[in-house]
Amino acid sequence: MYTLRDLDADIILMHGPAGCGFMAARRLEEAGVRVMTTGMQESDLIFGAEEKLVRILKGIDDRFRPGLIGVVGTCASMIIGENLDGAVKKAGVNATVLPIDVHGCSGANTTGAIRVLEVAAERGVISHDERDRQKMLLDRATLIERDRGLTSVTYLEPHPGTTKLSAAQLIVRTLRDGGKVAVTLNAKKETAYGFADIMRAVEHARSKVGGEACYIGNLDPNIGLPRIRRYASDILRDLNVANVTVGTITGGLDEYPVSGDKAAEALDSCHADLRIVVGLPHTVPRLTSDDVLVTDQPRQLRNYIDKGFDRAVGEISTHADVMAAHAVLRSELGETIRQVADGGWA
Repeated sequence: MYTLRDLDADIILMHGPAGCGFMAARRLEEAGVRVMTTGMQESDLIFGAEEKLVRILKGIDDRFRPGLIGVVGTCASMIIGENLDGAVKKAGVNATVLPIDVHGCSGANTTGAIRVLEVAAERGVISHDERDRQKMLLDRATLIERDRGLTSVTYLEPHPGTTKLSAAQLIVRTLRDGGKVAVTLNAKKETAYGFADIMRAVEHARSKVGGEACYIGNLDPNIGLPRIRRYASDILRDLNVANVTVGTITGGLDEYPVSGDKAAEALDSCHADLRIVVGLPHTVPRLTSDDVLVTDQPRQLRNYIDKGFDRAVGEISTHADVMAAHAVLRSELGETIRQVADGGWA
C-alpha cells in the first residue's frame, strides 16, 4: 500500500473485510490517498466476491475519476482464490488499475512492495529498470534488518533512548569548543521530513556559538518513484532556506539500504569531532560508540543501546507526524539543540 502511494495512486481498494483497511487507511489518507475496502462478508468467503469487486471498481471510477487505482488482496480474498486481474478486466474502467495479488501470509513485508513494482512495470507505470532497482533495494533492506536491524534478534524490548537534553548539550558544547560536527541523514522516504531538522538545528547552533559543521544526506531529487523525488526536493528547499548546504549527496530517499556505504565514506572524509547519524543509523557501516544516533523506533533504540551505542536518541512520533508533510518539520531534538544554543539549559 505504501508503494502504491509512492506511485501516486489516487485510490487503494482492499479486496477484503472492512477491518483490513483500518490502520493503514488513517495514515495513507493523511497523505492524500483514498483507501477503501470491498467489505467482504462471510457469504463472500463461500460464494466469492468477484462481482462485488467489479461493481465497486465501476462505482469508484464513476465517482472519483481517478488516474491510478491499486486493488490489493487480503488474507480473505487471496486464500479463497479471488481473481483480481479478471475482475479488473471485467470492470473495464477508465483508470489504470494495478491488481496486487498478495496478502499478509505471503512472506517478508517486502513481498507486497515487490509485487506492486512487478505489476506496475507490466502495466507501463514504471520502467523495468526502475522495477529491478527497487527490488534490489528492498532485498538489501531485508538483509540489513536481518543482519543488524530489528529482525536480527528474536525480541527487542522498546527503549526510549537517551535524553534529548544530554545529546543537545554535547552537540552545542562541541561546537562552542571550536569542534566540528557532522550530520548524516540516511533516512527512509517521508521520515526524512522529520530527521532533516537536525541539520537545521545544528546549523542554527553553529551560527550562534561557532565551530564547524558538515552535512551528508540521501537527498537526490532525481532518483526514485514520483513521491520520493518530491520529498527530496521539498527537503533540499527547506535546508537551503536554513543555510544548510548538503556537501555530499549519497543517493535517493529510497536508497537508504545502499546509500549508507557512501555515507560512511563521507563521514570518514569529514574528520568530525562529533558525528550525528539520523534516520536508520544501522544502515551506515563503521559506527562508533561516540556517535549520536537518532531514529524513530523504540525497538531499534533498544537494539542500539544493547550494542553499546549509549548516545541513541528517539524521535518516536516521526512516522506519524510526517504522513501529510510537505516541508521539514520541527523535531524535538532539533528544538532542544536550538534552545541550548540560545542560552537555555546550558
